[in-house]
Amino acid sequence: MMRSLFSGISGLRVHQTKMDVIGNNISNVNTVGFRASSVNFTDVFYQTTQNASGPNANTGAAGTNAMQIGLGANVAAITVDLSGSGSTQRTDRGMDVMIQGDAFFIVRSNGNTYFTKSGLLDVDANGTLMCHTNGASVLGWRVDENGEIRKDTVDTLNLMGAENKYSAPNPTTAITMSGNVDNTDTQLAKDGNGYAMDVSFFDNLGQMYTAKLRLNKNDDNITNVFNISINNIMGPDGKSILRTLDENGKWAKLDGDGQDFTINFGGAEIKASECEVDPDTGEVTIPDKAWPQLTFDANTGLFQAVSESGGAGGGGGAGGGTGADDEAAPGILNLSLTNDGRTKSFPANGVDVNFGKLTMYASDGRCNVKPLRGDSDNGNTGAGNAAGSLDGFTVQTDGKIYGVYTNGDKKLLGQIAVATFANPSGLESVGNSMYATTLNSGDFDGVGVDVSEVGKLAVGALEMSDVDLATEFTNMITTQRGFQANSRIITTSDSMLEELVNLKR
Repeated sequence: MMRSLFSGISGLRVHQTKMDVIGNNISNVNTVGFRASSVNFTDVFYQTTQNASGPNANTGAAGTNAMQIGLGANVAAITVDLSGSGSTQRTDRGMDVMIQGDAFFIVRSNGNTYFTKSGLLDVDANGTLMCHTNGASVLGWRVDENGEIRKDTVDTLNLMGAENKYSAPNPTTAITMSGNVDNTDTQLAKDGNGYAMDVSFFDNLGQMYTAKLRLNKNDDNITNVFNISINNIMGPDGKSILRTLDENGKWAKLDGDGQDFTINFGGAEIKASECEVDPDTGEVTIPDKAWPQLTFDANTGLFQAVSESGGAGGGGGAGGGTGADDEAAPGILNLSLTNDGRTKSFPANGVDVNFGKLTMYASDGRCNVKPLRGDSDNGNTGAGNAAGSLDGFTVQTDGKIYGVYTNGDKKLLGQIAVATFANPSGLESVGNSMYATTLNSGDFDGVGVDVSEVGKLAVGALEMSDVDLATEFTNMITTQRGFQANSRIITTSDSMLEELVNLKR
């Protein structure tokens, strides 16, 4: 009878433990990255009152089974399934990420390395990537001096370090002219003002200059040959760089003493000091030169560029002309500005202006040509940009983090690494949605793995708790009944003991 009392006590104890686990699960029903635990019981010691015996052929006695009385229950295990992914909650926040795969984010808190399922990311006051759930720094791979991910060891990611706050300017090296040249446009007349085209480009300092070009027919009776000339070049302030103010406050041309520079366009060269400037209005007049020509080939449907010396293309880098031996691509004319052989802040090899993408279909008697910075055949490379400051971040599905800058530039800042384990359920919870390695989980190698090896990141979503309230409430009912039944064991055993004591009356 005393055995039943202690069995009932053990039953109360294990059911109370299970209720504690259920309560913890339900309280974390909305905790980011939480995984529900489950409790398993096992029976414990048995008292054997009679051992088993085998049959005796000599006496004909049958065998008997052992007689054992159990002594209650114990908690066998409290387990949590940390494999795979939990439920998804959409947030549409760019720094919220969820691992779609069997892996963990790697975080560092108080000098120790932990692991978490929470992807509620942000940057702290120092610009370091961190997890809002626990305040720990998120670890990943940094970028080397060549802008490539270095996957030697994981470390904190300082996304707003001094080297990342600004985006350096890049000069424009290519411009693609797109649109249509309509040879019936009256602006194209040989002796007219020409069809105006403004070509803007960045120099090495990120300042924007604009070359004002004009297109005229070479001969009014020929419909497919055009001269293209420079009308002016405007500086970052929107004013012509081909003039200056003299001591009397009048506009004057550059005097050639340190101020002069050479404009090279498709092999045609002119010095700024050769230009005429109206002293009152500041209007600049560039003398006529043997400017390059554009010829439309009806067979290929493309424009061909011919330099002053008859060569195709019109290359010629800084300070250099072009000739028939140049191998520039058809339709491309090079524009460069040099000062005594030095390019100053202008693109070192000039800007290649590609006219070979233009069409020539008659329409409404008006040309429609637009310049686009960059080489359209190579992903608009060479577009250039001004200097910019960090404006935000974007996280890719492979964990790579890019800085977005005010000048439109994007720069790779690092990559989030993840960790995998042979037995993820062997990790030990340390609170704040963080887990630590144990002898049964497997060790962390300090390097991590690329998330693309196990799945991908879902951006704008979080992994929420996997607690199933229906299951938890059902478990609560069965646990309550189990606790109630075990309490009845104690009360019934007590009643029996009371009857035994009352026998003396």
